[in-house]
Amino acid sequence: MASSYLENLFSLKGRTAVVVGGTGVLGGALADGLAGAGAFVVVAGRGADRGEARVQAIRDAGGDGMFVGVDATDRESVKALLAATVAARGKADILVNCAGVNSSVPYFDIPDDDFAKVIDTNLKSTHIGCQVFGAHMAEHGGGAILNIGSVSADKPLSRVFIYSASKAAVLNYTKNVARELAPKGVRVNVLCPGFFPAEQNKKILSPERVASIMGKTPMNRFGTPDELLGAAILLCAPVAGSFITGAEIYVDGGFTGMSI
Repeated sequence: MASSYLENLFSLKGRTAVVVGGTGVLGGALADGLAGAGAFVVVAGRGADRGEARVQAIRDAGGDGMFVGVDATDRESVKALLAATVAARGKADILVNCAGVNSSVPYFDIPDDDFAKVIDTNLKSTHIGCQVFGAHMAEHGGGAILNIGSVSADKPLSRVFIYSASKAAVLNYTKNVARELAPKGVRVNVLCPGFFPAEQNKKILSPERVASIMGKTPMNRFGTPDELLGAAILLCAPVAGSFITGAEIYVDGGFTGMSI
């Protein structure tokens, strides 16, 4: 009884989920999790080798999916991703916007190129994905969009000025788009991870910074990618998440709840 009840709540069987940035550490884990919940997963990103490897891992675990190359900052490329998804699956039910980059350049040395790259990858790509896939979902009975924010959306972090600004914008943008798309049956939420060591933040994780992070994280440890999956599946699930839109969920070991 309990097993079938939970499966009904959180199942993604019959759904097609597109994970933009699915070739990365966190995006890859999200792709695995959505596949484990029953979705056919389109792993989308720049790295074909990593993308195909992720799809193979999904298949080895009993799921199914495919890789599609995409430049998430280019509208025509995202349109082509949607077209490839529709050609293979008929429609897209779930979109995860997980493309992201960082810049750890000292404040007065931040070049315009770094600023543009971070804003384009973190914010512009989210906007394009929401527009392109949101319109498709609105025309085909609804769906769910999950944007990836950060604890820095709530608490600006030193040494990652542009990243923090971009994620604050993603949070604001998500709430606005959720309001816009709710009448059309499309739910839009944002998942905000805490500190999950990955390629984009290893450069700034000095022993001193790690000590500072741990001092402000009540659970006193980093997160692991699989610890994002429960919240992600909840926000994407058509039953369990049916009345959740415009929401922000922090998976951060208590970091944003810390004061003194």
